[in-house]
Amino acid sequence: MKALITYILILLFSFFANAQQTTVSGKVQDNTTKEALPYVSVAIKDSTLKTVAGGITDDHGIFRLEELPIGKMTITFSFMGYQPLTQQLEVISGRTKIELEVISLHSDAIQLNAVEINSEKPNISLKLDKKVFEVGKDVLSQNGSAHDVLNGVPSVAVSPTGAVSLRGNSSVLVLINGRQSGLTQGNALDQIAADQIERIEVITNPSSRYDAAGSAGIINIILKKNKKSGFSGQVRLVAGSPNDSRLNPSINYKSDKVNIFSNFSIRSSDYVGLYTTNQSSINNGVPTLMNRVQNENRHDDGKLLYIGADYFINEHQTITTAFLKNATHDNDKTHLLYDYNDDANTAVDSTLARHGKSLEKRDYSQLEFNYTRTFKQPEKKWTIDMQYDWWNSNKKWDLLTQRLSPTLLNYPGIRTSSIGSSKDFLIKSDFIQPIDSTGVLEFGIKTEIRKVSSDFLAEQEQNNIWATYQDIDNHLKYAETISGAYTQFSNKAGHFTYMLGLRAEMTQVSISDIKNTYSDEKNYNKLFPTINMSYKFDHAALQLNYSKRINRPDLYELYPFNELTDLNAQYIGNPDLNPSYSDVFELAFLKTWKKLTLNPSVYYQREKGYIQDYTYRENDIFFTTPINIDYEIRSGIEFSVLYNPLKWLQVNAEINFYRFDQKGTYQQKNLDYSGETFTGRLSTQIKLPAKFSFQGRYNFRGAQQNAQTKNAVLQSLDFGLSKILLKDKATIVFDITNAFGLRQNKSTTTGNDYLFTENNIPNAARYRLSFVYRFNLTDPKVIRQANSANRN
Repeated sequence: MKALITYILILLFSFFANAQQTTVSGKVQDNTTKEALPYVSVAIKDSTLKTVAGGITDDHGIFRLEELPIGKMTITFSFMGYQPLTQQLEVISGRTKIELEVISLHSDAIQLNAVEINSEKPNISLKLDKKVFEVGKDVLSQNGSAHDVLNGVPSVAVSPTGAVSLRGNSSVLVLINGRQSGLTQGNALDQIAADQIERIEVITNPSSRYDAAGSAGIINIILKKNKKSGFSGQVRLVAGSPNDSRLNPSINYKSDKVNIFSNFSIRSSDYVGLYTTNQSSINNGVPTLMNRVQNENRHDDGKLLYIGADYFINEHQTITTAFLKNATHDNDKTHLLYDYNDDANTAVDSTLARHGKSLEKRDYSQLEFNYTRTFKQPEKKWTIDMQYDWWNSNKKWDLLTQRLSPTLLNYPGIRTSSIGSSKDFLIKSDFIQPIDSTGVLEFGIKTEIRKVSSDFLAEQEQNNIWATYQDIDNHLKYAETISGAYTQFSNKAGHFTYMLGLRAEMTQVSISDIKNTYSDEKNYNKLFPTINMSYKFDHAALQLNYSKRINRPDLYELYPFNELTDLNAQYIGNPDLNPSYSDVFELAFLKTWKKLTLNPSVYYQREKGYIQDYTYRENDIFFTTPINIDYEIRSGIEFSVLYNPLKWLQVNAEINFYRFDQKGTYQQKNLDYSGETFTGRLSTQIKLPAKFSFQGRYNFRGAQQNAQTKNAVLQSLDFGLSKILLKDKATIVFDITNAFGLRQNKSTTTGNDYLFTENNIPNAARYRLSFVYRFNLTDPKVIRQANSANRN
């Protein structure tokens, strides 16, 4: 396979190397702030004023026009809010590359006061190593959290418990502004307001610039940045049922030398869950039936503060510092009712009830530092990033158990305590060096050091004295060091663009406990090659990508202690779990017309050491733990379409069908299985009179199955209605998520001597009403584009 890929690349490079042409490139910036200007129109005309080439600048203000004829011409730069600029350009025979000096555009105050800016970026764009989805003005992307936004992105899904998956694979790395963050752990993404997100980058085959983690790929959440001079910001109020009260003020200040940004969030939310289980098992040849009903009421309080500043030392040097603080306090209550009998035809012979109350406090802090150095040469850039974060958590459970029939009996109380802390330090540096007008060399290094400690204690009350329960009293220490370095080269020949990269990562992991039950050290040293190729047609692009990925077990999957909330089932981590490695191939096509965008793709992935959950029965308790199997092969086809038949109507549809083959054994049980499934999503947005907008979204996931568990079809409906008012300074939004309570996770698990079915409804239907007021919408002097060098 490697020899074949090398041969194909040699042929492609030989073919395109013979096509000589003249290209002109450069960078466009704001004359006052020296900030890069994206989406500037660039046009080259000959002496007869005929346009011979044209295009727009990219996100970094860079433009590149090709296949220019020989002769004298003019090149014009135009952008709304700025005075157009025209200068002479001459193409001489034998000169194939022309690099212009940095182009500075002057703001046009008169035009800014007279024009109304109503254009929007395309909803979807296909870049060399990623797909970019603009959040835009979707109704359902304004009222909720980051979870609601992700649920509207093609290929992405978020479970009711907050787990993010890409193409049905939960092994995905989630980043915020290109960096790992504590807000991507657990359910913390729910703290980020949806209207603070600018776009989502879906990277199914990341280049070597990115970490190799995540076999499914990377999801990069880009937050909005301050784009206005002076003071600006907004205030957002949300009320919902079940209770979902939020206050999100943000305020920013920007001048020629500094850009200060801040965001604050206060949240109080209630979640109502219902879980049922019907179980049949055989004990010593006697069948036993058990029915369980669990009612759950969860209450979460959260506070988030994010504040920072960009300091522009000069036109080429910028320093960014930021501080993030996220504190949550959860108060959960659960009630479980168990009915037992020995025969399906007989009445219940015993009933147990368990009441649980949980209090959990989590505190996460993060410090960021970035130094960015640009140069006169366009695209040349050097960055240094440092990040230090630390968190503490303290969770306590109080459990009371009673036998209600045939006779009343109170069992001894049980309580558990889980105290954890973590410290994580990261430092990295990246350098981008253009070789010529089309070739770019990039390289970088990175080191991340993480240390985690956790204490877990379970106690039972005996004669008013609390004693250790089932010998559960332990202290876990986990240390992880990941060091990496990469280099990649990209170039362009005509309409063909390629990027070749290689990343090396060295991982050292140690896990131990005070009892020396779990003591292990592991080293993972691997090379991760990447290939990204693209060919552009007229309003179309074709991509072929390959990458090697690693899926490292997260701490939750390694954590060997287990909560005791459920009498019948427990989840425990596996300290012996190993990482899995994937080879991922993808062919994608993007075609845009005036009213229609099509984006089909096919993909193939082979994951060695695939991680999946395994359920077994021991002492009448069902334990679920993650294990490694030999491999999983997954191949599929994905199709997305965006259709705007009318100015007031937009339809977005997607479908993803894939087949998988799994092979492996565990505890002498054969886990080989083959199957297929598909997911789909249909979204419609309608612009109504009087600045009203309506959006509806239907989500569908087909039945899924492995050697042990079959998951039934999962579907849901979401609706939203918005109204713009107060001269476009305010928006009011009403939305319904999980309308009619359709989102129910139904599954059936079978074993040698048991079978149980479950129906889990973690969240009931939710109704929300929000009000957003924005101030300083327009600047009387200048509208500036954001400096994206540091926080992107």
